[in-house]
Amino acid sequence: MAHFAEIDSNNKVIRVLVACNQDIANNGGEQSEQAAKAFEKVVPLSENGIKWVQTSYNNNFRKQFSSKNYTYDSIKNIFIKPKPFASWSLDSNNDWQAPISYPVTYILSTSYPDSYLWNEQAQTWDIEQIKEIV
Repeated sequence: MAHFAEIDSNNKVIRVLVACNQDIANNGGEQSEQAAKAFEKVVPLSENGIKWVQTSYNNNFRKQFSSKNYTYDSIKNIFIKPKPFASWSLDSNNDWQAPISYPVTYILSTSYPDSYLWNEQAQTWDIEQIKEIV
């Protein structure tokens, strides 16, 4: 199955739909503009949509599989996840990073390791203890 992301004028993804692989192959192949135009004939753009861009469910191209609210960077030809917090920034791999690195946890026992949640207000990683299920 092939997938197409509908892009609006701000390069935001509106929706992602499935297309037939054979239709893609018959209309220019993977990642082609021709295949995107053929898909548009089958599934017209919504009111705010300006084009379809193919996305890879297996992350084989355009960095990662797109979902609603992702951004399509046409210069880099990739999809970027929504920014999780205002203080985070994109790294050189186009992944969002917190201003402070995620804590390194060493497992010193057989109990469950701790996990951390980002606290935007305090700009810290707060520990979230995982409760053991008995």
